[in-house]
Amino acid sequence: MTDLELAVHAAVEAGRFLRSHFGKEAVVDEAMHHDLKLALDKQSQDLITGILLGARPGDALYGEEGLAGNQASDRQWIVDPIDGTVNFYYGIPHFCVSIALRVGGEIVAGAIYDPMIDETWTIEKGGQPMLNGQPVSASKREHLEESILFIGCGKDGEALRLGLERFRKASLRARKMRMMGSAALGMAYIACGRLDAYVESRISLWDIAAGKLLLEAAGGKVELQPVDGHPDVWSIVATNGKIPIHEVL
Repeated sequence: MTDLELAVHAAVEAGRFLRSHFGKEAVVDEAMHHDLKLALDKQSQDLITGILLGARPGDALYGEEGLAGNQASDRQWIVDPIDGTVNFYYGIPHFCVSIALRVGGEIVAGAIYDPMIDETWTIEKGGQPMLNGQPVSASKREHLEESILFIGCGKDGEALRLGLERFRKASLRARKMRMMGSAALGMAYIACGRLDAYVESRISLWDIAAGKLLLEAAGGKVELQPVDGHPDVWSIVATNGKIPIHEVL
């Protein structure tokens, strides 16, 4: 099994597990003002860890729910076991599992799986981005006025303030605005032409690792700015590669 096939297998198995629990009462491990942590987050990551490290025992794993494996390895799986936890908890069927592989500091493969509509996006470095085995590409729309823009607002006061201001400014120009709750799916949607751009003031590596490789392979552009004091957290602007990034800000 190739690395990409392994990533897809792990993502699909975790997605099936999540779908089997969707709509049922979920145990909340931690409740914050703008976010939730479910017991299912950890259970999903444990399932993924067992599959990935069971097949690649020398690898490292870096997930939203913690580390596993050999952290000295130059092969690191980057895992978001439920991207869209709040959606899942409230019964909104828009969430996914995102898995990427980083080798020597470079993302080389990624898989994003939406278990509710059984869609799988896949990408290998230098390869063709795929949706359920069919090639995809970003939209050809060139103007913000004809675009659909996906916005995330972050979870602290400053990130929320900046996100809402960007939402206000862009909504005056874009055709439609969306706040959908899953960064990985947002980037996958841009990669296959459903959306045209994505802006968020604070996002973590596990949310975007697979999506960045996928979107850039589909013709898009991703610009990241590190957030001071927060390792592996960035401000992100992603587009279809046609709309100028400065127009989105």
